[in-house]
Amino acid sequence: MIKKIFPVFCLLLITGFVHAQSVFGYWYGIANVKAGGSASNYMVELVMQPEKGYVKGVLNYYFKNTFRSIQVKGNYNANTRELNLYNIPITYFGSNTNMDIDCIMNLRATLRVSRVASNLIGSFVSLPDYRYTCKEIGFNFDLNTDASQKDSVLKAIREYKETHQVWQPNEDDTTAKPAAVIVQRKVINYVVENDFKQRTIDIAEEITVESDSISVDFYDNGEVDGDSISVFFNKKLLAFSQKLTTQAIHFNLVLDSTLEVNELSMHADNLGSIPPNTALMIVRDGDKRHQIRLTSDLSKTGTIRIRKKPKAKTE
Repeated sequence: MIKKIFPVFCLLLITGFVHAQSVFGYWYGIANVKAGGSASNYMVELVMQPEKGYVKGVLNYYFKNTFRSIQVKGNYNANTRELNLYNIPITYFGSNTNMDIDCIMNLRATLRVSRVASNLIGSFVSLPDYRYTCKEIGFNFDLNTDASQKDSVLKAIREYKETHQVWQPNEDDTTAKPAAVIVQRKVINYVVENDFKQRTIDIAEEITVESDSISVDFYDNGEVDGDSISVFFNKKLLAFSQKLTTQAIHFNLVLDSTLEVNELSMHADNLGSIPPNTALMIVRDGDKRHQIRLTSDLSKTGTIRIRKKPKAKTE
């Protein structure tokens, strides 16, 4: 009996190992321009389907006020775990407000697999003609195992539609009546609060403000696709099941002066029809305005840190 079971057990182990070496699925993460500063971050989703002799997929990314969706193709060496994708147009990090300058880059990454996670670690590297202008963009992408179902991946690739959107709230959006105005008070939802505790806090940006209070508006980041969020301030739930649209979800927040930094978190209730859950956050500090793009999924919660600027000492 043992002799019969052992080969089957070994086959299952080998099958699982081979699957673990694949780049199939949904990969998410932040890509950072080396020496570019926090304003040069790209939020990236990579959907990959290995084929015989090559890999293909869709690369989606947000950068400032730009959303891009691009077909990608390349090769993957399962022995060395090296992935290469070629001739990808990446919006130049120094572009003007129209975001109309591209860097043509190759993606080079290595798959790293552990018991707890799978990661693609590497860089976007410019082609020789762009090497003096386009800086290397490093990344560490996580595999989302919940989203990486075969039907979902094949559907995303099959229904790909090239997209290049430049979007930001215009005057009508920012002066229109918000979809919701949330009062700063703790609310109770044990399911959402428990989910929040199970997920990793992903710090997207840290800002410094001069005021004791700020206003915050959440908008859907581009195409409205059914994203629903809950919002936590210093790990206290302020709102749940809020649908992201082109109308703002508005908060007026008083900072906690007893904390060195305040944290504002966008918790994903779902992934919408286009994962992950993405939002444009507008933070107003008096006359100053911060525009931040957040992404959250079912394992990570996008968060910003808010630091109060020390008052100048008087003589």
